[in-house]
Amino acid sequence: MTEEAPGESAPESDDRASRSPASGTAADEPDDGPEEDAYNGVFGAFPYAIRTSESRLFKSYGVVGGLLAAIGAFMFALSLIGVVASTTGTTGGTFSFSRAFIIFVGMLVVFPLMAPILSVARRHRRSASTPRYDAAVGLGGYVFVFSLYLTLLLSIPPEQQEPVSGVTAPIVEVFYDLPAISGLVPPIVAVVLLYLVHRRLA
Repeated sequence: MTEEAPGESAPESDDRASRSPASGTAADEPDDGPEEDAYNGVFGAFPYAIRTSESRLFKSYGVVGGLLAAIGAFMFALSLIGVVASTTGTTGGTFSFSRAFIIFVGMLVVFPLMAPILSVARRHRRSASTPRYDAAVGLGGYVFVFSLYLTLLLSIPPEQQEPVSGVTAPIVEVFYDLPAISGLVPPIVAVVLLYLVHRRLA
């Protein structure tokens, strides 16, 4: 009788031992919840991308591009308010076209400024980004910023063009002589270049 008691309790001990590692594994298993919710929305993507990227070039663009995007969105919002105020009492078609045009142009300017930052944040959230990719899209973002400067230079009316001097004077005069419609070319080229870099390194 005394020899059967240990034999009867052994399966229970073995059963507890077999369950113990499983419960320990479950307790030690990492929680992926915070990683999935690393940032919330567009505004959370900016600090997240800057914080997680290892590229100093991209980090600098994250700050510059974010500020320019905020300034651009604010300016276009003011323009939209001005259009609403100036078109009060006009026909609905004129107001709708002016409002849609400002929103369209604003998206063409603001979204490419934000695109590199949102792309890097998304890739880091999925643990698929690299310093090379971050640096490349950061450089592409700076190229787009420079293209906006060229667009402003090309769109200056002749009566507002100021004489320039120095080493860059011949280059600026060439841009002054080009038609204003050519101001669309630099940002389009920059956006295409940014897209190709993304596709190449993605």
